[in-house]
Amino acid sequence: MTPAQISTANSTGAARQDGHSAAFRAAARRIGSGVDRRRFLTVTGAAAALAFAVNLPAAGTASAAELDARRITEDPFTLGVASGDPLPDSVLLWTRLAPRPYEADGGMPARRVQVRWELAHDERFRRIVRRGSATAHPEFGHSVRADVKALDSGRTFYYRFRAGDWTSPVGRTRTAPARGARTGSLTLAAVSCQAYHDGYFTAYRHLAAEDVDVVFHLGDYLYEYAVTATGGARAYTDRVLPAHFNRETVTLDDYRMRYGLYKSDPDLRAAHAAHPFVVTWDDHETENNYAGDTPENSVPPEEFLLRRAAAYRAYWENQPLRTPQRPTGPDMRLYRRLQFGRLAQFDVLDTRQYRSNQAYGDGWKVPGPESEDPSRTMTGAAQERWLIDGWKHSRARWNVVPQQVTFAQRRDVPTDAYKLSMDSWDGYPASRQRIMDGAEAAGVDNLMVLTGDVHVGYAFDLKKDFDDPASRTVGTEIVATSVASGKNGSEKPANWNNLTQANPHMKFYDGRRGYALVTLDDERARADFRTVSAVTTPGAPVSTAASFVTEAGNPGLTPA
Repeated sequence: MTPAQISTANSTGAARQDGHSAAFRAAARRIGSGVDRRRFLTVTGAAAALAFAVNLPAAGTASAAELDARRITEDPFTLGVASGDPLPDSVLLWTRLAPRPYEADGGMPARRVQVRWELAHDERFRRIVRRGSATAHPEFGHSVRADVKALDSGRTFYYRFRAGDWTSPVGRTRTAPARGARTGSLTLAAVSCQAYHDGYFTAYRHLAAEDVDVVFHLGDYLYEYAVTATGGARAYTDRVLPAHFNRETVTLDDYRMRYGLYKSDPDLRAAHAAHPFVVTWDDHETENNYAGDTPENSVPPEEFLLRRAAAYRAYWENQPLRTPQRPTGPDMRLYRRLQFGRLAQFDVLDTRQYRSNQAYGDGWKVPGPESEDPSRTMTGAAQERWLIDGWKHSRARWNVVPQQVTFAQRRDVPTDAYKLSMDSWDGYPASRQRIMDGAEAAGVDNLMVLTGDVHVGYAFDLKKDFDDPASRTVGTEIVATSVASGKNGSEKPANWNNLTQANPHMKFYDGRRGYALVTLDDERARADFRTVSAVTTPGAPVSTAASFVTEAGNPGLTPA
């Protein structure tokens, strides 16, 4: 973040704090000055008022009167449909009613609406498998989710929603293979970092046409920064965005409207409709480079936790996530495990909510005692134990860790005077070592880390000792570049020579926009880095920048 951005963020954020709902602000006032930040979350009055069910009556019963869906006069499905977190016998279906997506309430009255859903074997819905209804509550931003159960494993399904006389676009989804199934192969996509103001989501249009089983979104689904009337680098000439987007997101209304803006993009909607997504956040869904309950900027702790509660609530409302992921105030259990037969186990991490504050004030710094303090954590103790215990019981051929920030060591120059990123795992080396030791102790032979955040594509060998290039390779890391963040980028960024020379375990580095495809089978994993030529103008073609393989039981990336 540049000094100018920090100045703008400080002033904008301070100006927007007073927009929190009365219930949120009343909770903050009940916090005594002697309460530390973490105890803030457990103070009875605050925890109750900041719970996800803020403004909801006890036991989650609906307070709003019901609206006859036949009275909806504008298309309520402007944000499309999505599915997520596929299990062997179920899948989560999502939509949100928003006839006017740029408004805080989506243009819906403060009434609950019954929404019907259908799941079929064919996209014309001649062979319907399940049907039912779900309630769109105004307190939940009129989001709708249906956790459809008792489905056949490893099957493709089509789904849609109906509200009154309106029918949503058709989505396609897929259940996971049966838990003990010997699956021949699995293809996943990894995406991250889609700053609307930096360019078009062209990569998503191409991803929608790819033959993949599941998409992992690795964070920065939206950005909190201001978006101008012409959409920033999109330079619109055919529309004018409302002025309320030209400020930083702080309040629940802000975040809800920002999701409305992002999900109004047709390419993003196409990708969601084409494939099930597994999502995890990084920082910008809330605020740049926050660490746990420590904000980037100097605001009182209770103010930041109000903002975090608003951001987490809007995230759940706008993503295909199940009820166990529903937040309670500024807390949300996002890390979770998915299994695809005996081929792959996915341990989805949250490296933002529980981490220690960045050492040395963040940025690229010379490592030292502060960053190397063994008490520092990237995941928090509970998530770390959960991950390692999960590996101990894994019987999967591939153990894949979708997460946010660069895991491998990444020196900035090929000299002894190197610096490391304090926001990545390099700023938490003891935490990284515990993870790697846990994988080794659990006997994980085929470890793959999936990463976003850095707006470039990387391929790394994970080394037993990163300071010794000759040490044993213990896994691989595939870093997906951004969808739009960083604008067009370039094949070889300015630091390309320094980074490739300083990090011999780095096998690939490309600074263009796009996504990564990974195909797993019993014998090997293949990674294809897909890039588009530009994002500041729409419609750019996609191509494969490079492909690598790693053999099962023999970690290490080689060109395909």
